[in-house]
Amino acid sequence: MEKSIQLKKKDIILIAIVLVVAIAGFLVFYLTQKNGDTVVVTIDGVIYHEYPLNKDIEVDIPGINGGTNHLVIKDGFADMTDADCPDKICVDSRKISKTGESIICLPHKVVVKIEGNTASEVDGSTN
Repeated sequence: MEKSIQLKKKDIILIAIVLVVAIAGFLVFYLTQKNGDTVVVTIDGVIYHEYPLNKDIEVDIPGINGGTNHLVIKDGFADMTDADCPDKICVDSRKISKTGESIICLPHKVVVKIEGNTASEVDGSTN
């Protein structure tokens, strides 16, 4: 016995309301993030260095166990362009520029995080 699913008018209205709320939530999330002004690099939880986000810089970051990550700060974005870790998830991450965003290399225990003078209303972001 095969059942056919039929949407009623109330079902369609409910789906439309859920979609509108989801889109509104995404817009609030996106519009409340502020541009950062500092790139903070930590290695194994200890601050390694802080760099201004408004200056173009390329730096090699020494990770744990002799690993290395290559960080490029250019045009107001921070990007991990190379790493000698096995999975290279940090290299595949997108460029970051908003307060609270981060790029993490777990094998090397390197975290690159954007900070700013004004706190963001959002905890963070994901790809």
